[in-house]
Amino acid sequence: MALHKSKRSLPVKEQIQRNINRRKTGFTFEKCIPFLLLAAAIVSVLTTFGIVITLLTETFIFFDRVSIVEFLTSKKWYPFSETQGSYGIMPLIAGTLKVTLIAVIVAVPIGIGTAIFLSEYASDRMRRIIKPVLEVLAGIPTIVYGFFALTFVTPILREIIPSIEIFNAISPGIVIGIMITPMIASLSEDALVSVPNSIREGALALGSTKFETAIKVALPAALSGIVASIVLAVSRAIGETMIVAVAGGSMPGLTLDFTSSIQTMTAYIVQVSQGDAGYGTTVYYSIYAVGFTLFLFTLVMNLLAQYISRRFREVY
Repeated sequence: MALHKSKRSLPVKEQIQRNINRRKTGFTFEKCIPFLLLAAAIVSVLTTFGIVITLLTETFIFFDRVSIVEFLTSKKWYPFSETQGSYGIMPLIAGTLKVTLIAVIVAVPIGIGTAIFLSEYASDRMRRIIKPVLEVLAGIPTIVYGFFALTFVTPILREIIPSIEIFNAISPGIVIGIMITPMIASLSEDALVSVPNSIREGALALGSTKFETAIKVALPAALSGIVASIVLAVSRAIGETMIVAVAGGSMPGLTLDFTSSIQTMTAYIVQVSQGDAGYGTTVYYSIYAVGFTLFLFTLVMNLLAQYISRRFREVY
């Protein structure tokens, strides 16, 4: 109370000067904020440029030794051959697409179904329970998912499909699908929640059931956000490393067999990075060529997601 009185007993001019000094300090801080944010943006851009330049530089060295035509058209990938190695990227791309296809088959129905339930049917209490569970799934380390696929999912699959090998495309594909489900569910739910309730109420007033309203009204209205979430999840599946490295195997092959051992682009990079190739060898530089190919895949998927989001966005 005494302190309050002492402040009020200050001369008016001194109080005004204190307020001016305080505003100057705040104004100086406000002026610094844009520069700090600009510096953060510049760091992000420079990091991206650094990664791209590194990939391009090392990839050009690889293509000085291996024909780009062989890299894109050859159907064999045997970089560790005692004679001249074969560097056809198609088997690695095939392994990556196999795993991604299975992941999409698993994740899309579960993710969209979960999103519809959370946005259209679940109570607030149920939503508060399911949301943290999805976040836990998204936060589990991928190496844990990999050993889960190898030691739990694969034995179950071998009971169902006796001819399936220990290392195969189905097991990591299923687990990657489980891993990307929270991404699809969360982003799709955000898209569904953004649909105005007046549209739902109009559909219900016309005699639609709640399920028909969710499927035929809310889902098409949120299509851009849902498709964008799927594309981003596919991009995440393509770039997954540890699950396929642990449970997928290391035998690249250009076949349609999902039960045999495969090797994805990311798994090959892990294999070489463990020291299987000396620095400066063709095999060493091949990981940059594979990495650049993977970078192009993810870049195209992200650009596709942005295009779909802009092209089919609904404004309410």
